[in-house]
Amino acid sequence: MNRNNQNALAASMTPADGRDARPYDGKSICVVVPCYKEETQIARVVATLPDYISHICVVDDCSPDRTSDVVKELSAHDSRIHLIRHDVNQGVGGAIATGYKWARDAGIDIAVVMAGDGQMNPDDLPALLKPVAEGRLDYAKGNRLFHPMAHRIPRVRFIGNSVLSLLTKIASGYWHIADSQCGYTAINKRGLQVIEWDDMYKRYGMPNDLLVRLNVHNLRVADVEVEPIYGVGERSGFQSRRIIWPIAKLLLKMFFWRLKEK
Repeated sequence: MNRNNQNALAASMTPADGRDARPYDGKSICVVVPCYKEETQIARVVATLPDYISHICVVDDCSPDRTSDVVKELSAHDSRIHLIRHDVNQGVGGAIATGYKWARDAGIDIAVVMAGDGQMNPDDLPALLKPVAEGRLDYAKGNRLFHPMAHRIPRVRFIGNSVLSLLTKIASGYWHIADSQCGYTAINKRGLQVIEWDDMYKRYGMPNDLLVRLNVHNLRVADVEVEPIYGVGERSGFQSRRIIWPIAKLLLKMFFWRLKEK
């Protein structure tokens, strides 16, 4: 390598304003993007991802629209993008598990989940990444309930989420966490390797199921305050009244499973 190239490399690794390097500099980071019918939103989500993201694994959960076509077009201009398309719809949990397995097999240091509907603010990424990159946490999860803009959350969803958060505290043993349904998360390499992703609940109860499994493996988990965003593009399929009972039954089952395992 000649001197000019060495200088250019050194400059690229040093923050321009002279501050210390970010703790996640030098680590491979993959953003897992679960998608279902997000042809109008996915380009915006990808465009907002910062340059320090190493890989973008988009999992199209058998969308009937042009989601996969749009992602293929984007990948022609961004080599970080990897598209996986399910032949059968598995649910958001199944799509996330597929992305996690890809990150695990690729030896990724940190995997972040950002939904394809544009409801997760990329400005919150550093706060999620920092404690994981520094080795203080194995799993950082977003918490919208304590954010100053929490009033944006529809009332029914806020109540439903609060109920499920309480049940998840009991089932998982993580009494310090809340907003159990928030899918904006960051997990380290150890977490990617020890969890059996094929055994995960494949629908909206996946975050609840995962928290119980993380506790069984004694992984360190904490909340990170993130901004709640609503009213952008596709309407979420999450309906509190319809899913609380199935997730509550799942959590009862996982509570006794945790007691048995530990």
